[in-house]
Amino acid sequence: MHFMTALKAAWRAHDSLLCVGLDPDPARFPAHLSGRSRAIFEFCRDIVDATADLVCAFKPQIAYFAALRAEDQLEALIEHIHAHHPTVPVILDAKRGDIGSTATRYAEEAFARYRADAVTVNPYMGRDSVEPYLAWRDKGVILLCRTSNPGGGDLQFLDVGGEKLYERVARLACEWNSSGNCALVVGATFPAEIARVRALVGAQVGDMALLVPGIGAQGGDIAATVAAGQTADGCGLMISSSRAILYAGAGEDYAQAARKAALATRDAINAQRRVSCSRF
Repeated sequence: MHFMTALKAAWRAHDSLLCVGLDPDPARFPAHLSGRSRAIFEFCRDIVDATADLVCAFKPQIAYFAALRAEDQLEALIEHIHAHHPTVPVILDAKRGDIGSTATRYAEEAFARYRADAVTVNPYMGRDSVEPYLAWRDKGVILLCRTSNPGGGDLQFLDVGGEKLYERVARLACEWNSSGNCALVVGATFPAEIARVRALVGAQVGDMALLVPGIGAQGGDIAATVAAGQTADGCGLMISSSRAILYAGAGEDYAQAARKAALATRDAINAQRRVSCSRF
């Protein structure tokens, strides 16, 4: 299934713009998971199972698995999501950025090895760094545009022919979007830039989706994010929260605590939407 088809179906079926980021840190796991050989998988699986009906996507961050030599647990986690929650697309948060055969291998890693539905990509080496991902026409290619970190403006605000560099990225994404599989990363910490990107990539039903990290622990404002980034049908956003949901509880009931936090976040987002896209 095409990534955007799956995402739109999840928006409607779950009435949700919430994307849960899966950034597992064993130092923060409940004590009863300590010492288990597959604790990373178990922790993430339990979070997924507790929240799957409340989200439009899951976003595992590859570094949290690779740094602990747990890539096999990442593979198992994505397989579990596909098998048990097939209506929820998986975004591999890898932020890859290279060219030629190396980029081709990174695309194979994301889409063939891990079987992700989408991957985050750094486009700042130009079109040839993105093309190997675009060749997978049914997979999502989510390009870094205006990132949520404070230093993002060091480069992304540079003037390039009368516009900011992040604006140029948004325009180029529209040019590269011939298969309708491009999306953009725009941080919730910069709502004015979310609004600018939304204006550049379209605000009508079906226009380009935005992945928006930065609510929760990073302090992004939900109301400002939704107002700036939603499309005419009240959709168009994947609003990502990780730590505030993953570590909502510290005991054996951590999955239930995560569900409670995810439900509160989804409802807070929905309270700001102009309309539910479940009506469309």
